[in-house]
Amino acid sequence: MANRRTFSDVRNVILSAHRNTDTQDKVGFYDTWAENYEQDVALLDYRAPLLAAECVSSFYKGDRENITVLDVACGTGLVSAHLKKMGFHHFVGVDGSLGMLELAKKTGLYEQFKQCLLGQDSLPVEAAAYEIVIIVGALSVGQVPLTVIREMWEATKPGGYVCMTTRGNADNLEYKVELEKMIKTLEEEDKWRRVTVVEVEEWERAVSQQDDGYLKNHKEGVKTSKGFGEKDSEVCGYKFTISRLHLTFLLAAPRYSSQ
Repeated sequence: MANRRTFSDVRNVILSAHRNTDTQDKVGFYDTWAENYEQDVALLDYRAPLLAAECVSSFYKGDRENITVLDVACGTGLVSAHLKKMGFHHFVGVDGSLGMLELAKKTGLYEQFKQCLLGQDSLPVEAAAYEIVIIVGALSVGQVPLTVIREMWEATKPGGYVCMTTRGNADNLEYKVELEKMIKTLEEEDKWRRVTVVEVEEWERAVSQQDDGYLKNHKEGVKTSKGFGEKDSEVCGYKFTISRLHLTFLLAAPRYSSQ
């Protein structure tokens, strides 16, 4: 059983993650962290899994009971747990950490598990097999390479959805720019179309000395959202803030080119 943790403990763990840049070191970090992961993210008020699930739920109007969701970088299963409460029933989990996958298995949520070092190994799933593909918390500098984006599109059925999150931390801005380019390239290739881009402020407690608590400031003229009950046109499109604790969600509907 995990020991009782403090916010100081969690902060030290999170900051240490940035020192693990080698792929195997990163996997080892998550294997070690797995036992305390859910307790730690609760201390951080980590809301990204819930917010991403709400984003998917607000747009997906089809049959939820019979479709399959591909949960990429699934960790211990936080995203799928929220989606389950929203009426989705079938999940496949992919992660590079065996420690995380072992805990995800205990949830009973997933019908299949696949270990994969994202960006190093090809995504081990069939093409056009999933109505929803989701990745939360892994698209950032030092985590998952952007090559996984095209693989996620390939795994999604025509008319399905891909939901992605990325951080607005200052050290992640270059990654976000490249992510935007990748998304735009696939759109220009007629692979998918954007459905919405949403910026969320209060999604996690800050851990660095520069980020003391939630940051409230955001780019002038760009609204933020704490939920997805209403559609707001001003959060659609590629609008990224520079505030360190902003989380950006993109929801795209894949489609195959007519060529």
